[in-house]
Amino acid sequence: MGHMTADPELKQTTSGISVCSFSIGVNRRYSKADQSQQSVDFINIVCWRQQAEFVSRYFKKGSSIVVCGSLQTRNWTDNQGQKRYVTEVVADEVSFGAPAANQGANVAADKPQGQAYTPQAYGNPSFNNAPAANFEEYPGDESLPF
Repeated sequence: MGHMTADPELKQTTSGISVCSFSIGVNRRYSKADQSQQSVDFINIVCWRQQAEFVSRYFKKGSSIVVCGSLQTRNWTDNQGQKRYVTEVVADEVSFGAPAANQGANVAADKPQGQAYTPQAYGNPSFNNAPAANFEEYPGDESLPF
């Protein structure tokens, strides 16, 4: 989970497949000399096809985003003959993160509207009655500089 550092960049391959590249900033907390510290890691993300179009349409710089995917390193030779490498997350799943307090109602207006849940359509779900105290809520991070 992080915040987009810039607007996503949507391109088409020569065969017409949509590909979207973007970067997210993710807070990393650690202790140094018994003091809590924080820094930001910047992670490159790439997604393909309908997911690429979804990201380019509904996300922009500063949007909170949740990404699940796999880490991939690829390489190529540039025009000067230098071998180049890039490591990025290839997104398998992308979803909206917690909206920042200052985004307010604008976020809800930008989200696609899905069908409403009806129990008749999905049957009766069964829930594990484990106490909710076993789970820790992850708050959105609004202290990122973008």
